[in-house]
Amino acid sequence: MESMEQKLSVTAERLGLQLEQLPRHIAVIMDGNGRWAQRQGLPRYEGHGQGARTAEMISLRCVDLGIQSVTLYVFSTENWKRPQAEIDALMHLYSAYLVSIRESLVANNVRFAHLGRMDGLPSSVQDALLGTTEVTQNNTGMVLAMALNYSGRGEIVDATRELAQKAQQGLIRPDQIDEELIAQHLYTKSIPDPDLLIRTADELRVSNFLLWQISYSEFYVTKTLWPDFDQAELEKAIVAYADRDRRYGAIDTGSATSG
Repeated sequence: MESMEQKLSVTAERLGLQLEQLPRHIAVIMDGNGRWAQRQGLPRYEGHGQGARTAEMISLRCVDLGIQSVTLYVFSTENWKRPQAEIDALMHLYSAYLVSIRESLVANNVRFAHLGRMDGLPSSVQDALLGTTEVTQNNTGMVLAMALNYSGRGEIVDATRELAQKAQQGLIRPDQIDEELIAQHLYTKSIPDPDLLIRTADELRVSNFLLWQISYSEFYVTKTLWPDFDQAELEKAIVAYADRDRRYGAIDTGSATSG
Protein backbone atom coordinates (compact mmCIF):
# COMPACT_ATOMS: atom_id res chain seq x y z
CA MET A 1 0.00 0.00 0.00
CA GLU A 2 1.33 3.43 -0.96
CA SER A 3 2.09 5.86 1.86
CA MET A 4 0.49 9.30 1.91
CA GLU A 5 3.79 10.88 0.94
CA GLN A 6 4.15 8.50 -2.02
CA LYS A 7 0.63 9.36 -3.17
CA LEU A 8 1.40 13.06 -2.83
CA SER A 9 4.56 12.62 -4.91
CA VAL A 10 2.57 10.91 -7.66
CA THR A 11 0.03 13.75 -7.56
CA ALA A 12 2.76 16.37 -7.81
CA GLU A 13 4.33 14.64 -10.80
CA ARG A 14 1.00 14.20 -12.58
CA LEU A 15 0.05 17.85 -12.07
CA GLY A 16 3.51 19.11 -13.01
CA LEU A 17 4.17 20.54 -9.55
CA GLN A 18 6.82 20.34 -6.86
CA LEU A 19 5.96 18.35 -3.74
CA GLU A 20 6.23 21.44 -1.53
CA GLN A 21 3.65 23.23 -3.69
CA LEU A 22 0.84 20.88 -2.66
CA PRO A 23 -1.46 21.52 0.30
CA ARG A 24 -1.35 19.05 3.18
CA HIS A 25 -4.64 20.18 4.74
CA ILE A 26 -7.66 21.29 2.72
CA ALA A 27 -10.69 22.87 4.41
CA VAL A 28 -13.98 23.31 2.56
CA ILE A 29 -17.00 25.53 3.12
CA MET A 30 -19.61 23.58 1.19
CA ASP A 31 -22.13 26.07 -0.20
CA GLY A 32 -24.91 25.76 -2.74
CA ASN A 33 -26.84 22.61 -1.83
CA GLY A 34 -30.16 24.46 -1.62
CA ARG A 35 -29.56 26.41 -4.82
CA TRP A 36 -28.59 23.23 -6.63
CA ALA A 37 -31.86 21.60 -5.58
CA GLN A 38 -33.90 24.60 -6.63
CA ARG A 39 -32.30 24.62 -10.06
CA GLN A 40 -33.20 20.95 -10.40
CA GLY A 41 -36.77 21.62 -9.27
CA LEU A 42 -36.18 19.51 -6.16
CA PRO A 43 -36.78 20.13 -2.45
CA ARG A 44 -33.78 21.50 -0.52
CA TYR A 45 -33.14 18.25 1.35
CA GLU A 46 -32.38 16.57 -1.98
CA GLY A 47 -29.59 19.10 -2.44
CA HIS A 48 -28.19 18.24 0.97
CA GLY A 49 -28.31 14.55 0.09
CA GLN A 50 -26.39 15.16 -3.11
CA GLY A 51 -23.98 17.36 -1.17
CA ALA A 52 -23.31 14.49 1.23
CA ARG A 53 -22.47 12.19 -1.69
CA THR A 54 -20.12 14.84 -3.06
CA ALA A 55 -18.48 15.13 0.36
CA GLU A 56 -17.73 11.42 0.43
CA MET A 57 -16.45 11.42 -3.14
CA ILE A 58 -14.15 14.41 -2.60
CA SER A 59 -12.86 13.00 0.69
CA LEU A 60 -11.93 9.69 -0.92
CA ARG A 61 -10.34 11.53 -3.83
CA CYS A 62 -8.18 13.43 -1.34
CA VAL A 63 -7.09 10.07 0.08
CA ASP A 64 -5.96 9.05 -3.42
CA LEU A 65 -4.11 12.35 -3.86
CA GLY A 66 -2.20 11.93 -0.61
CA ILE A 67 -3.77 14.87 1.23
CA GLN A 68 -3.12 14.53 4.97
CA SER A 69 -6.23 16.26 6.34
CA VAL A 70 -9.62 17.39 5.03
CA THR A 71 -12.02 19.49 7.08
CA LEU A 72 -15.61 19.96 5.92
CA TYR A 73 -17.90 22.69 7.27
CA VAL A 74 -21.10 20.72 7.70
CA PHE A 75 -23.37 22.65 10.09
CA SER A 76 -22.69 25.88 11.97
CA THR A 77 -24.26 26.98 15.24
CA GLU A 78 -25.95 29.72 13.19
CA ASN A 79 -27.66 27.07 11.03
CA TRP A 80 -30.06 26.35 13.90
CA LYS A 81 -31.94 29.45 12.65
CA ARG A 82 -33.10 27.52 9.57
CA PRO A 83 -36.67 26.18 9.29
CA GLN A 84 -37.24 23.30 11.70
CA ALA A 85 -38.26 20.91 8.91
CA GLU A 86 -34.92 21.48 7.16
CA ILE A 87 -32.99 21.05 10.42
CA ASP A 88 -34.79 17.78 11.15
CA ALA A 89 -33.99 16.50 7.65
CA LEU A 90 -30.34 17.49 8.04
CA MET A 91 -29.98 15.77 11.40
CA HIS A 92 -31.50 12.59 10.01
CA LEU A 93 -29.10 12.82 7.06
CA TYR A 94 -26.08 13.32 9.31
CA SER A 95 -26.84 10.39 11.59
CA ALA A 96 -27.38 8.05 8.64
CA TYR A 97 -24.38 9.38 6.72
CA LEU A 98 -21.97 9.05 9.61
CA VAL A 99 -22.87 5.38 9.97
CA SER A 100 -22.83 4.66 6.24
CA ILE A 101 -19.28 5.97 5.68
CA ARG A 102 -17.66 3.87 8.40
CA GLU A 103 -16.83 0.92 6.18
CA SER A 104 -15.29 3.19 3.56
CA LEU A 105 -13.26 5.12 6.14
CA VAL A 106 -11.87 1.93 7.65
CA ALA A 107 -11.08 0.47 4.21
CA ASN A 108 -9.17 3.63 3.28
CA ASN A 109 -7.39 4.00 6.65
CA VAL A 110 -9.10 7.36 7.32
CA ARG A 111 -9.41 8.69 10.86
CA PHE A 112 -12.59 10.65 11.58
CA ALA A 113 -12.70 13.69 13.87
CA HIS A 114 -15.59 15.84 15.01
CA LEU A 115 -15.14 19.60 15.43
CA GLY A 116 -17.84 21.38 17.39
CA ARG A 117 -20.07 21.09 20.41
CA MET A 118 -21.96 17.90 21.19
CA ASP A 119 -24.47 19.75 23.34
CA GLY A 120 -27.61 20.57 21.40
CA LEU A 121 -27.25 17.81 18.83
CA PRO A 122 -29.87 15.04 18.75
CA SER A 123 -28.81 11.87 20.54
CA SER A 124 -28.84 9.97 17.24
CA VAL A 125 -26.25 12.35 15.77
CA GLN A 126 -24.16 12.29 18.96
CA ASP A 127 -24.14 8.48 18.92
CA ALA A 128 -23.18 8.44 15.24
CA LEU A 129 -20.34 10.92 15.79
CA LEU A 130 -18.96 8.98 18.75
CA GLY A 131 -19.32 5.64 16.97
CA THR A 132 -17.56 6.76 13.80
CA THR A 133 -14.78 8.39 15.82
CA GLU A 134 -14.29 5.20 17.84
CA VAL A 135 -14.34 2.86 14.83
CA THR A 136 -11.64 4.87 13.04
CA GLN A 137 -9.53 6.03 15.99
CA ASN A 138 -6.63 3.70 15.21
CA ASN A 139 -6.48 4.53 11.50
CA THR A 140 -3.20 6.18 10.48
CA GLY A 141 -4.01 7.72 7.10
CA MET A 142 -5.85 10.89 6.18
CA VAL A 143 -7.85 12.73 8.85
CA LEU A 144 -11.40 13.62 7.85
CA ALA A 145 -12.75 16.29 10.20
CA MET A 146 -16.38 17.39 10.13
CA ALA A 147 -17.32 20.72 11.68
CA LEU A 148 -20.82 19.94 12.92
CA ASN A 149 -22.59 22.30 15.33
CA TYR A 150 -19.45 24.39 14.95
CA SER A 151 -18.59 28.03 15.61
CA GLY A 152 -15.14 29.52 15.21
CA ARG A 153 -15.78 32.06 17.94
CA GLY A 154 -17.34 29.36 20.12
CA GLU A 155 -14.25 27.21 19.68
CA ILE A 156 -12.03 30.03 20.94
CA VAL A 157 -14.42 30.64 23.86
CA ASP A 158 -14.32 26.94 24.80
CA ALA A 159 -10.51 26.93 24.66
CA THR A 160 -10.35 30.09 26.78
CA ARG A 161 -12.68 28.63 29.40
CA GLU A 162 -10.59 25.45 29.63
CA LEU A 163 -7.40 27.47 30.05
CA ALA A 164 -9.04 29.70 32.68
CA GLN A 165 -10.14 26.63 34.64
CA LYS A 166 -6.63 25.19 34.52
CA ALA A 167 -5.20 28.52 35.70
CA GLN A 168 -7.75 28.66 38.52
CA GLN A 169 -6.75 25.14 39.56
CA GLY A 170 -3.09 26.10 39.55
CA LEU A 171 -2.24 23.74 36.67
CA ILE A 172 -0.88 26.58 34.53
CA ARG A 173 0.21 30.17 35.10
CA PRO A 174 -1.36 32.99 33.05
CA ASP A 175 2.07 33.96 31.72
CA GLN A 176 2.39 30.45 30.22
CA ILE A 177 -0.52 31.06 27.87
CA ASP A 178 0.77 31.63 24.35
CA GLU A 179 -0.35 30.81 20.82
CA GLU A 180 0.91 27.25 21.03
CA LEU A 181 -0.93 26.55 24.28
CA ILE A 182 -4.16 28.03 22.93
CA ALA A 183 -3.84 25.89 19.79
CA GLN A 184 -3.48 22.80 21.99
CA HIS A 185 -6.91 23.53 23.48
CA LEU A 186 -8.81 24.06 20.22
CA TYR A 187 -11.00 21.35 18.66
CA THR A 188 -8.27 20.96 16.01
CA LYS A 189 -5.45 20.28 18.47
CA SER A 190 -4.42 17.10 16.65
CA ILE A 191 -4.75 18.58 13.15
CA PRO A 192 -2.40 21.07 11.42
CA ASP A 193 -3.83 24.39 10.24
CA PRO A 194 -5.37 24.37 6.74
CA ASP A 195 -3.12 25.33 3.85
CA LEU A 196 -6.03 25.78 1.45
CA LEU A 197 -9.59 26.92 2.15
CA ILE A 198 -12.08 26.22 -0.63
CA ARG A 199 -15.50 27.90 -0.72
CA THR A 200 -18.08 26.96 -3.34
CA ALA A 201 -21.09 28.80 -4.81
CA ASP A 202 -19.16 32.08 -5.23
CA GLU A 203 -19.54 33.17 -1.60
CA LEU A 204 -16.86 35.53 -0.30
CA ARG A 205 -16.91 35.24 3.48
CA VAL A 206 -15.44 32.90 6.10
CA SER A 207 -18.72 32.39 8.00
CA ASN A 208 -17.20 31.89 11.45
CA PHE A 209 -15.15 28.91 10.24
CA LEU A 210 -11.75 28.01 11.75
CA LEU A 211 -11.09 31.67 12.63
CA TRP A 212 -7.86 30.89 14.50
CA GLN A 213 -6.59 28.23 12.10
CA ILE A 214 -7.00 30.02 8.75
CA SER A 215 -4.75 32.95 9.66
CA TYR A 216 -2.39 32.04 6.81
CA SER A 217 -4.58 29.80 4.66
CA GLU A 218 -4.88 30.47 0.96
CA PHE A 219 -8.48 31.05 -0.18
CA TYR A 220 -9.99 29.59 -3.33
CA VAL A 221 -13.54 30.56 -4.34
CA THR A 222 -15.44 28.89 -7.17
CA LYS A 223 -18.86 29.60 -8.67
CA THR A 224 -19.52 25.85 -8.77
CA LEU A 225 -22.26 24.72 -6.40
CA TRP A 226 -21.08 22.07 -3.93
CA PRO A 227 -23.15 19.16 -5.36
CA ASP A 228 -21.45 19.80 -8.74
CA PHE A 229 -17.94 20.03 -7.27
CA ASP A 230 -15.88 17.16 -8.68
CA GLN A 231 -12.35 15.83 -9.08
CA ALA A 232 -11.54 18.32 -11.83
CA GLU A 233 -12.67 21.22 -9.64
CA LEU A 234 -10.62 19.90 -6.72
CA GLU A 235 -7.46 19.65 -8.79
CA LYS A 236 -8.11 23.10 -10.27
CA ALA A 237 -8.15 24.48 -6.71
CA ILE A 238 -4.92 22.62 -5.87
CA VAL A 239 -3.15 23.96 -8.96
CA ALA A 240 -4.31 27.50 -8.11
CA TYR A 241 -2.96 27.03 -4.59
CA ALA A 242 0.39 25.86 -5.98
CA ASP A 243 0.72 29.15 -7.86
CA ARG A 244 0.44 31.23 -4.68
CA ASP A 245 3.47 32.86 -3.03
CA ARG A 246 3.14 31.92 0.64
CA ARG A 247 5.38 34.32 2.59
CA TYR A 248 3.71 34.29 6.04
CA GLY A 249 4.30 38.01 6.46
CA ALA A 250 7.89 37.98 5.17
CA ILE A 251 9.02 39.75 2.02
CA ASP A 252 10.03 38.11 -1.22
CA THR A 253 13.81 37.68 -1.10
CA GLY A 254 13.92 38.77 -4.73
CA SER A 255 12.12 42.04 -3.99
CA ALA A 256 13.16 45.11 -2.04
CA THR A 257 9.63 45.83 -0.85
CA SER A 258 6.86 43.79 0.72
CA GLY A 259 3.55 43.21 -1.02
